[in-house]
Amino acid sequence: MRLSDEFGVVVEATIPAPPQRVWDLVADISTSPRFSPELQRTEWLDGAEGPAVGAHFAGHNARPDGTKWQTVNRIIEFTPLERFAWEVLPDTATAEGDAFARWHYEVTADGEGTRVRHSMRMGNLRTPLHRFVEQNPEQEEALVDARLAVLREGMEAVLKGIAADAAAVDSDAAGAARA
Repeated sequence: MRLSDEFGVVVEATIPAPPQRVWDLVADISTSPRFSPELQRTEWLDGAEGPAVGAHFAGHNARPDGTKWQTVNRIIEFTPLERFAWEVLPDTATAEGDAFARWHYEVTADGEGTRVRHSMRMGNLRTPLHRFVEQNPEQEEALVDARLAVLREGMEAVLKGIAADAAAVDSDAAGAARA
């Protein structure tokens, strides 16, 4: 994969829990930091108190090598029980359509469970990966592939965490009903 290619990552899972429970976890910006190896915490910005189109939130990230960074994110789609999408920006004043990346969750009922599709696509703004590739052009494909592998691993970890949380709540509710 090269930077000039349009690229991203898609992971999917069927979670054995009802769509509302899964949606509640997906639409809560504090869920991902509990499971992601990079995203450490989130917080609403500019007085936002919850997800809505146009709301901004910060993401505080860190890698095992000690690199830390913060992102500003703007919600671009929010359809309860269906789709939650946001774009990663340099700041809250970023023009519409400009982004480092775009992230999505899609939730659909699937038999006794819920199908979750978690995806990200690179945007049109330059990232630190672009600068690193410029400094090491002979390693471009390996660098891009490595970054995509890290993103995929993190996204899979988040979906596994959501599945575990959804199952734990369902088993807690079943235990309470039997009591």
